Amino acid sequence: MDIVVIAICAVLCGANTWPEVVTWAQRRQPWLRRFLALPNGIPAHDTFERLFDRLDPVAFQGCFRDWIVAVCEALHLPHVAIDGKTLRHSGSASLGPLQVVSAWATANQVALGEVAVAEESNEITAIPRLLELLDVAGALVTLDAMGCQKDIAQKIRDKQADYVLTVKDNQPHLLEDIQSCLQEAFDNEGGDERLDHWQTQEQGHGRTERRYYTVLRDPQGIREQAAWVDLNVVGMCTSERTVQGQTSVEVRYFIGSRRASAKEYGQALRGHWGIENSLHWHMDINFGEDASRLQRRRGAENFAVLRRIALSLLKQHPAKMSIACKRIAAAADTAFLEEILKMSSKPEKP
Repeated sequence: MDIVVIAICAVLCGANTWPEVVTWAQRRQPWLRRFLALPNGIPAHDTFERLFDRLDPVAFQGCFRDWIVAVCEALHLPHVAIDGKTLRHSGSASLGPLQVVSAWATANQVALGEVAVAEESNEITAIPRLLELLDVAGALVTLDAMGCQKDIAQKIRDKQADYVLTVKDNQPHLLEDIQSCLQEAFDNEGGDERLDHWQTQEQGHGRTERRYYTVLRDPQGIREQAAWVDLNVVGMCTSERTVQGQTSVEVRYFIGSRRASAKEYGQALRGHWGIENSLHWHMDINFGEDASRLQRRRGAENFAVLRRIALSLLKQHPAKMSIACKRIAAAADTAFLEEILKMSSKPEKP
């Protein structure tokens, strides 16, 4: 347990490798001895690596889940984004790079869990395993086209949540049927009360982007519609981006189980990409995950959990500074580090 606690604290303070974890711990040994036994001092980095390679990732995920429940005891999860990520430098001569699928509470800025994609498999098999770890009841769960699968839709509904699944060419019949349903509704828009619209406009960094969202409730004519459990809405998002006078247009389609407005679906779809900016970006830029060369599979997966625990704690601290600056402050000032750790005992309601 001492080793696990040291690892969490060190990663909070900027350590991205096992030698860095040990270096930090050696210089903070008097502080650590205030609450850890450390009968033999600070273990070597090989000991950290061996221990985390032996920890069962599923069991460690269970601890992660219980920690999240403790931190977010009264937390309401309106939206959960699920997406995959590859740790590009974690491969070896015999193994490809590690891929993990993570769940991110967009409104609360908390990592809810992650699981590794099995060798010779893909995200489609990992997503149901991740959902098994989570309590997403009442949430709107968004996934990209890879997760647009009948079994995944069923799993989300079984967890008493609603789904929003992006539809692309990997589901060609479904895509065609959505396009046909929407076109028919547009042709009869004056008399079709099932349609709802919402639009947004954003400006900044030299570009203007307009998004037009349309949802059609109770669609008719979807092949195998009964196989898509509780498919109640189909929709589309048209994005117009103008940069230096040049305009490009992109159209994306989706399905959903919740009978909700175009605005609610639009906010969820837009919020889905928060997992890229609020989780994946930090993992690579601030935590060096993409550059990580941990090749022992369990160790790499468990270190990924440590990073997400650290990021979740850092994001809960109200200090108006970047994640990188918070890590530096925690490394330099144990009082600030203690404030971050105490966020788990007195979480603020969102």
